[in-house]
Amino acid sequence: MALNKKERRQRIKNKIRKTVSGTASQPRLSVFRSNAGIYAQLIDDKTGKTIAAAGSNDKALKDSKATKTEQAKEVGKMIAEKATTAGISSVVFDRSGYLYHGRIKSLAEGAREAGLKF
Repeated sequence: MALNKKERRQRIKNKIRKTVSGTASQPRLSVFRSNAGIYAQLIDDKTGKTIAAAGSNDKALKDSKATKTEQAKEVGKMIAEKATTAGISSVVFDRSGYLYHGRIKSLAEGAREAGLKF
């Protein structure tokens, strides 16, 4: 029996999470994409705490008329700024089962431009 989209993504996500884990010095940059927006957070898996978070629903981006891809790039820059203020320079990228394409790729490029290493 064929898998639907959500089941397929969940299987890919589980495979990724087996190998990708974040620490306090190098947290996991987790991405969630919905139809309306995109969200990113830095997670320390050792303690189970979220260090920083950013999303397209933040006040700075909520009123902008930018495309979803441009918003994703801005979210990447915002999460990188929050990471540098928290003293983090490198992260482990967790694409959460999404293809590294489009908005996910744009978010990653925005984070790299703002100074995050992964």
